[in-house]
Amino acid sequence: MKNFKIVYVRLVSAVFFSCIVLTGIAAQDKPDALKLYQSGNYTDAIKITQEEIAANPASVDSYVVLCWSLVRNKQYAEAEQRATDGLALGTGDLRLIEILGEAKYYLGKNNEALAQFEKYIANITENGSRVGVAYYYMGEIYVRQAKYQHADIALSTAVRKEPLLDRWWTRLGYAREMAKNYAEASAAYDQALKLNPAQTDASLGKTRVAAHLQ
Repeated sequence: MKNFKIVYVRLVSAVFFSCIVLTGIAAQDKPDALKLYQSGNYTDAIKITQEEIAANPASVDSYVVLCWSLVRNKQYAEAEQRATDGLALGTGDLRLIEILGEAKYYLGKNNEALAQFEKYIANITENGSRVGVAYYYMGEIYVRQAKYQHADIALSTAVRKEPLLDRWWTRLGYAREMAKNYAEASAAYDQALKLNPAQTDASLGKTRVAAHLQ
């Protein structure tokens, strides 16, 4: 009987250890949703994060990666809903606030988007990872609303945060051009072309403003 108990204990221990090992292997084999998102595989990132949320509805990080992926996959209405669901958890996660602003921007809900970006900027540290992005979208919204001086301020802040994006410099040039600040517009277009000589919109913009500077 004693030998039987020893064998039984060893068997149970072996099974328990095997379960731990298999669980660890399964966790290692599970795709990383954030890495999928970063590699541009938005469809799989969406699938994985949806599974994560089904298993753990309180996983804020899963909501964040899901919403980032939905926006990049141009599923804006779903991104808006899922970001709202994530914020309903009560964490006030600033990443969800910012991506909700992006979703609303693409849905044409300009004032609602502005409110989200303003909330994000008011609460995030100055060097937050998406501060420049938030200011860029605010600038684009002001362009939509023909508030070109406001757009100049927002886009100027955006390019200070991330100065290597030729598209942003081009949009800053356009906002200044529409505000009839032609010399400043030309300078922004020049910077865009310095970063990317093939930036067609900047080249066309520079030609337009040059006519006003003669």
